[in-house]
Amino acid sequence: MNDSSWRAPSQAGYWGPSDQGPVQGAAPAGPTYDAHDAQHTRPMPIVPEVPAHGGDQDDDRGAARVSGPLFRDETPQTQPYDTQRTPPHDPYAQHNNPHNSYDPPQAPSYGPDDLRQAQPPYQAPPQNPEPMSDASQPAPAPQKKSAGRDLSAAIGVGVGLGAVIVVSLFFVKAMFIGVIAVAVVVGLWELTRRLDERKGIKAPLVPLALGGAAMVVAGYVRGAEGAWVAMALTALAVLVWRMTEPPEGYLRDVTAGVFAAFYVPFLATFVAMMLAADDGARRVLTFLLLTVVSDTGAYAVGWRFGKHKLAPRISPGKTREGLLGAVTFAMVAGALCMEFLIDDGTWWQGLLLGFAVAATATLGDLGESMIKRDLGIKDMGTLLPGHGGIMDRLDSLLPTAPVVWLLFVVFVGSG
Repeated sequence: MNDSSWRAPSQAGYWGPSDQGPVQGAAPAGPTYDAHDAQHTRPMPIVPEVPAHGGDQDDDRGAARVSGPLFRDETPQTQPYDTQRTPPHDPYAQHNNPHNSYDPPQAPSYGPDDLRQAQPPYQAPPQNPEPMSDASQPAPAPQKKSAGRDLSAAIGVGVGLGAVIVVSLFFVKAMFIGVIAVAVVVGLWELTRRLDERKGIKAPLVPLALGGAAMVVAGYVRGAEGAWVAMALTALAVLVWRMTEPPEGYLRDVTAGVFAAFYVPFLATFVAMMLAADDGARRVLTFLLLTVVSDTGAYAVGWRFGKHKLAPRISPGKTREGLLGAVTFAMVAGALCMEFLIDDGTWWQGLLLGFAVAATATLGDLGESMIKRDLGIKDMGTLLPGHGGIMDRLDSLLPTAPVVWLLFVVFVGSG
């Protein structure tokens, strides 16, 4: 041990005797202190700027003490060096115990030089780097907002369907009835097929298709009375047809069959009943235009401005802004159609009609979205590119048809 580790008792940091008596393990005070004996004791660490033991600082806040053991018989509380580092070698470890007796291992104390070697050098925390300039870091390319489907295909298919409807509607009414019947049969095929694929529900398609087509014709020829009678006979045919299969799942299958008969052909029958009026072609055209305009307004406004979800658990793509767009577009179109297309119609009736169409079309779309979520599918079919299946186009038309038919009867009569 070199002499630099020793300091005179009068230097700062030496804890000499106090009025409370000698400190245990300290060197004896007074002239009897022998430097030769001090060689066999452990050097005391230098503690700069520490108040004397027993001063005013030793109140109820705790005495000011240096961390680590000051003397041999103190139990160490904390170690004065990093425990992950290897402490420097003490060449006088054998002289610290002159009687060669066993002492429990304690954390050794070192002088200031040793502590400086054991502690890592202080390093200033790194400052935040300056942000890169725009010239050195290119800005990310803006992402284009996707419409979610093939718009070119959707527009092409929509124009083609519109041409078929207009030609059949204004030239031969019976041809338009055939268009409705074909759409009903294809829709029933898509629905029953999906029920079988996803849920194992085997709703009988043959009685549904025959009864559905007959339902549309009966509604056009006999009105609401004929539609209800055809609906009852179709439900009975479903019950009987399913009896040819094993009884397991009978109630489930016939329930799905009756639901399909009501959901697709019966609701579509109200379009045929609108067509039976004297100005039936214009009533059907108004019904189709308002539904398409409502869907287009919801799609356009929701895609551009939609931020607040309307029903995220059912249809995440629909927004409140889109619903507002649907109502606005449909009410304007309804006022124009009722004023210029429908006999004895007025613009304010068109506003109410447009509002009702926007509400029922949105509910119909949500209803089919609920069915598709239950089945775990995105579209009911793939027959129409850009649109999905026939049922994906009938979803808003079917529940809207009876509402429009009823409002026409109230506003201008059954005609």
